[in-house]
Amino acid sequence: MWQTLAILSALFSALAAIFEKKALFKIEPLGFSFVLSAFTLVLTLPFLYFVDFNTIRLDAIAVLYLKSILGAAAFLLVMYGIKKNELSNSLPLLVLTPGVVAVAAFFLLSEEIGLYGILGMVLLLSGTYFLQLEKGGNWLSPFLFVKRNKAQWYIIGAILLFSTTSILDKTILKNYKLQPEAFLTIQQLFFTFNFLLVFLFRKSDRQTLKSQFKQTWKIIFAVAIFAVIYRYSHILAIKSGSVAMVLSIKRTSVFFAAVFGGSYFKEHNLLRRSVAAVIMVAGAIVVILL
Repeated sequence: MWQTLAILSALFSALAAIFEKKALFKIEPLGFSFVLSAFTLVLTLPFLYFVDFNTIRLDAIAVLYLKSILGAAAFLLVMYGIKKNELSNSLPLLVLTPGVVAVAAFFLLSEEIGLYGILGMVLLLSGTYFLQLEKGGNWLSPFLFVKRNKAQWYIIGAILLFSTTSILDKTILKNYKLQPEAFLTIQQLFFTFNFLLVFLFRKSDRQTLKSQFKQTWKIIFAVAIFAVIYRYSHILAIKSGSVAMVLSIKRTSVFFAAVFGGSYFKEHNLLRRSVAAVIMVAGAIVVILL
């Protein structure tokens, strides 16, 4: 059962990424994030019917709010990243997240990285190298990709934040035993609140949102539907199955988004980037399952 949920989450996550890129051609990332959060919150409200409020702990809510701040910041960074860069070039970099988590655990928690972990790291780095290799460029060009394409800083920032939120997800669901329905809706409420606070301080974004909203609200609403499906199925999969296995299946969403999204938007070097995405997904799976 959890395998089906994980695959469902991966497919709808990829679909959401493609529609996000489509919307971001016509709307700024902050306005998009705020409207998407509001739409998604409305769609998740019916889940409250299934919540046993007597089981909700205040410390769980506090941790969830902390996680929502980091998650909102990470999501906003990804939106800036895919707006300013091609989807097939920026999105696969997010697969580096489990590698960053493993390295952080090695230095901060003294957790060992075995042979398979090292193999996974090599695959992740190799995939990243080929992803950033310029056509006709020399072998050193991938090491300068951040300098060459400053939009990748957004993705790097998101990777660091997602490395933390992925650990907090497991803690909230397993240790604090927060119901998936409560997790989904309350987190979305916090997301909307966080984006609203930032949005209120950005006068330029408020002034442009009205016209941009008219052009994009249908696409954003579609993304909200996809987001509810992939987030809820992901939470259910983590609750009932192996976290490592769920995450490994979820990583395939990057490949689908890069290939189909890149093809739809007619992006450059798609074959090489698709191969790089496969290598990186394989590396992520090895790291997660070590």
